[in-house]
Amino acid sequence: MFSYTVWCEFTDPQIARRWIQWLKQSHIQDVLDAGAQSAEIFKVDAENETYEIRYRFASRKAFEDYQLNHAPRLRAEGLAKFPLDLGLKFSRSTAELISRVGLP
Repeated sequence: MFSYTVWCEFTDPQIARRWIQWLKQSHIQDVLDAGAQSAEIFKVDAENETYEIRYRFASRKAFEDYQLNHAPRLRAEGLAKFPLDLGLKFSRSTAELISRVGLP
């Protein structure tokens, strides 16, 4: 299992709500169609409106295929709808699962 996490911080809560709506209505499904197995949206306990989206891929190879063949287009679509000058800050990280205890 391979995890891809996107963090987004907003200065405007209204823009954050529109972004979450877009994620739920289309973007997450686009990432699933491009190879992710699942996705979760978390609201982070922080001063600003901050969200964490966790995508799960079957393997690093599946994620690398996503990065190469799909991510540039999907990121461009997202930035066209929600440009950084609206007060957004994005960060991304990846991780490979080495052990699991408890629920899947």
